[in-house]
Amino acid sequence: MNYLRFVITSAVLITASSLLMTSCKSKSRRGDISAKTGVRYNDPYNGGLQINRKIKESPGPGLVGIEGGTFVMGGSLNEDLAFSHDNLRRRVTVASFYIDETEVSNADWLEYLHWIAQNYPQDGKLYYDALPDSLVWRNPLSYNEPYVNFYLRHPSFQDYPVVGVSWEQANAYCQWRTDRVNEHILRERGILTDYKTLNEQQQQAGQAFNTEIYLNGQLQGAGIDGKNMPKDNKIGAQKDARRTVRMEDGILKQPYRLPTEAEWEYAALGLIGNTYDGNIETSKAYPWNGLGVRDGSRKNQGRMMANFKITGGNNMGVAGDLNDGGDITVPVTSYKPNDFGLYNMAGNVNEWVSDVYRQLSFEDFEDFNPFRGHVFMDNQYENAENRTLAKDKYGRPIKVPAKAPRKQTWEELQAAKSGDPNKTTYDYDVRGFKDEEQQALYGKTTLVNDKSRVFKGGSWNDRAYWLNPATRRYMQQNESNAMTGFRCAMTMVGNVFGPGK
Repeated sequence: MNYLRFVITSAVLITASSLLMTSCKSKSRRGDISAKTGVRYNDPYNGGLQINRKIKESPGPGLVGIEGGTFVMGGSLNEDLAFSHDNLRRRVTVASFYIDETEVSNADWLEYLHWIAQNYPQDGKLYYDALPDSLVWRNPLSYNEPYVNFYLRHPSFQDYPVVGVSWEQANAYCQWRTDRVNEHILRERGILTDYKTLNEQQQQAGQAFNTEIYLNGQLQGAGIDGKNMPKDNKIGAQKDARRTVRMEDGILKQPYRLPTEAEWEYAALGLIGNTYDGNIETSKAYPWNGLGVRDGSRKNQGRMMANFKITGGNNMGVAGDLNDGGDITVPVTSYKPNDFGLYNMAGNVNEWVSDVYRQLSFEDFEDFNPFRGHVFMDNQYENAENRTLAKDKYGRPIKVPAKAPRKQTWEELQAAKSGDPNKTTYDYDVRGFKDEEQQALYGKTTLVNDKSRVFKGGSWNDRAYWLNPATRRYMQQNESNAMTGFRCAMTMVGNVFGPGK
């Protein structure tokens, strides 16, 4: 009897072990085989479709992952002191995304200026257009002249937020940052020529890396390619053939950009710290808990939680026991971060967001990823047959108005090649969708047009009311002041906070 029991037990264990090994082997091979055709991926003998299952989504340098969700946009604002009624409560959902931990600092901007000077030493206009307007500090009845000369460049101010930058300049910085981050990734991995070799080659100025141009296969060859380029598995390729990186490889980062207004407000509130079992237990008026602007903890009780104008004539407190301590701006990591780990989402400087301002946007926008400001553009082709992109003198792709709201048929695409690339019947500019710009009234009865951009957050020179994340103001996209800076965001591809994470 015992012998029979032993035999049965052994048989069961052997069967279970066999099934487990088969299962593990099946799982290990599942990612290498198409679930729909059974054809093996990454096989140079059957066509060489390369599928990368090992890529793990991660933020770009300086970014923090923000777990998306639903919230009431405008819900933190209990008063409307200006009676503008421009952010009435509306429940929306914001997808997960990334955003800078801090505001962009003077040191960050000097890196940008330095790169321009190094790569385009003869292009005075490009450098001049990238310079912040330091004259924003100038005031006929205030002695601010030292800030005009020292604020941007003196090392004592290097960790302070950059100011005097327009919305247009902030967007140009985002585009530049995208290319520098991706270029650095490729050079560090040896996919592009490393920095030392590049320096020894004495690369000519003006040959800058651009992510879109690279992904289109237009940046490769001698002096460009590194030693660690991916293997080319396509049929007919030579044994040791190499290729440029593709989007499918998951190596390059998504574009940096300005956050949308909804993303910014959601990230500023940081309600994740007030959530339990899917319910928001307490609301917030600021990026911290409580209805006031002072710290309620025993250690720092009574200290200001942000850099703002406390009262008229009081920017920083009384000597000997300064309160917020900021006469103007302060370093970008000052004060406690909010529950997402973001610094200075209230006070210090206002921050540009990507949205075009309309008073009644809350009535019009979608309830998922709300945004107003689209101008849909396509790349212009230098040669449509071999899909070569046209470039400007800085090596960036030339953009032209989108031709259609959906994918065109092949015949429509061919017919469009012979026409003017800048002409289209499609309404590609939807900044004024459902709320058109009134050009005849601009400057007379309204100061709002399609170039009016939203900024949020309050600054060192604003009262506490403007620290509320739901408040909104606007400037023209080519304007700037000493109270406004910005931080960048990035779309999260996939969702690292998704099911089962």
